[in-house]
Amino acid sequence: MKKQLLSLCMVLGTMTFAQSTDGPRFGVKAGGNVSSITASDSKSKFGFYAGALVNIPISDAFNIQPEVVYSLQGAKVKGDYEMGSYTIKNMEQTLSYINIPVMVQYNATPKFYLEAGPEFGVLLKAQAKGDINGSTIKASNKDALQTFNVGAGIGLGYRFTENLGVNVRYIAGLTKIVKNDFGDSSKNTNFQFGLTYIL
Repeated sequence: MKKQLLSLCMVLGTMTFAQSTDGPRFGVKAGGNVSSITASDSKSKFGFYAGALVNIPISDAFNIQPEVVYSLQGAKVKGDYEMGSYTIKNMEQTLSYINIPVMVQYNATPKFYLEAGPEFGVLLKAQAKGDINGSTIKASNKDALQTFNVGAGIGLGYRFTENLGVNVRYIAGLTKIVKNDFGDSSKNTNFQFGLTYIL
């Protein structure tokens, strides 16, 4: 009986060791954004994200997941504005980023996890749009915005299978997005919901 118990312990120990030393797994992710800018006159704008990830187990309880993600975000502006003889309506700011989140994931159960970590962004493109006296005007304003952005993310996820899962994440900007700050302390905010597929 002692030999059988010892053998069972050795098998379980081997299985636990194998689980905690699994190598990194690569994957992809995609979903929707509900983003905004922390200005009093802004409201949410819908966009999307898509990218690649690597999930690295560091123990049974924790994983590290760096990602490289293209993210289309921004904000809409509430109300209309009068500038002399011009009436500006339906103002909208679109921002295209390459974001690099580095999430630390806590496996609360084999299927459910919590996550938190920093996100670093590089602005690729910025476009302002509005209707001026009935005509739609679009213009790049990338030069007026910061190229680099830093945020903090927190989220949760659920694994339906070993490969397929769902993820929800909120990212709060920590750095101002406007250059030459004239009292404008606007920062990005973004709520994401999407699917992940681990190879």
